[in-house]
Parts: sequence; structure tokens; C-alpha cells
Amino acid sequence: MTSTQARHTRRAVLQAALDASARCTNMDPDMWFRADDESDADWQTRRTTAQRICAGCPARAACEELALRNGDGEPDADEMIRAGYTGPELAAIRTHQEQRLAAAVAADQDTDGRQLRDLTVLVQAEVISSPDKRHGRARRSPAQIQTEQNQLVQMLTARINEIRTARRARAGWGVAA
Repeated sequence: MTSTQARHTRRAVLQAALDASARCTNMDPDMWFRADDESDADWQTRRTTAQRICAGCPARAACEELALRNGDGEPDADEMIRAGYTGPELAAIRTHQEQRLAAAVAADQDTDGRQLRDLTVLVQAEVISSPDKRHGRARRSPAQIQTEQNQLVQMLTARINEIRTARRARAGWGVAA
């Protein structure tokens, strides 16, 4: 994956690429973080080794993009290596790409996806709920309660279909033949 591809990829796919092919997967995670009270000379040696490992990693672009989206690295603290970059280097890149990263993080949050999941849960809960228990001793007939429940399920289902149709249109899906 190239850096350009990583920039246009959602978080879950980036994480899957990282999990599948990162060179550091079976290595000690502490290798990439400066230990408390570690001398500058010792950290410099470990940091250089970590950067060498990252340099040839096939998942480097995905790792870099995730690090930027996660906000890893501080401008004034050389305490970590991620995708071959130090904390201050990541902070500088993040500052330079602030608008692009904000859009990527927003896309990762996938508001439509959350809405679909939440609406689906509501439909399922409504379908399995007992109208008698939910409405208690309401002065409405069981037929009225059932009609209201059916209308609610139809409304929720229609909203789910609207969201799915809009997502498909944004993704460039054509009308099925």
C-alpha cells in the first residue's frame, strides 16, 4: 500500500493491513517506546534500530496513516517511533496535514454506518418486544397497539433503506440490472 492509497483508506482496512503484514507484529512493543529514565545514547541506539525495521516494512504507509489519525507523537517529546518517524516528526506531519486528517477521521467515524447499526438494533428490539409489556395497561386495544408497533417498524425500516440507498449512491453503485 502506498501513502496515497493509505490516505484514502478507512481505519479498519488500514488496521487489517497492519495486522497482516507489519514487520513488528511479533516483536516486543517496548522497542518503539523510550523507557522512563532511559539515557539519550541508549534511546538513540534503539530508535535507530526501530527506524531501520520500519524502513523496510510493507505496512509502513498504513502504520503512518493510523499514527497520524490517532494523534501519535508530541512536538516536544522524542518518546516513540511509529512508521519510522519520531514523535516530533509525526506531530509536524500531522500539523501540516491537519485538514486532510480531520476529513479522514470524520470518514472513519462513519456516521451512516452507526445509524444503520442503531436503527437495525431498534427494529430487532421492536419486533421481538411484547406489545402488552411495553404499553402496560394502556386504554388502547391490542389491535391498536399492534398497528402502532407495525407502523414504527415500517418507519425504521424505511429509514434504513434510505441510508443504504444514499451510501450506495455516494459509493458509485449503479442501479441493479
